Amino acid sequence: MITLDHSPVCSDPRVVSGALVFRNTRVMAQTLLDYVDAGDSLELFLKHFPSVSREDAEEFLRLVREESNS
Repeated sequence: MITLDHSPVCSDPRVVSGALVFRNTRVMAQTLLDYVDAGDSLELFLKHFPSVSREDAEEFLRLVREESNS
C-alpha cells in the first residue's frame, strides 16, 4: 500500500478538493497516470507541468508500479 508519509504526493482538502497532488503543486497525480496510459512520455508530462520535479514524478511511478505488483 502506498503511504503518504514519505511520498512525492499528498492530499489536502483545501487543494484541488483533496485530490492526490504532487507536493507543493496543484498538479493531480492522476494526470501523470493519464499521460502514461495514453502512451505519452514522462518528458512531455514534465514539459506541460514544470512545477512537478522529475524526481517526484519518477518516484510516484515507481510507487505505483510496486503497488500494482504486490
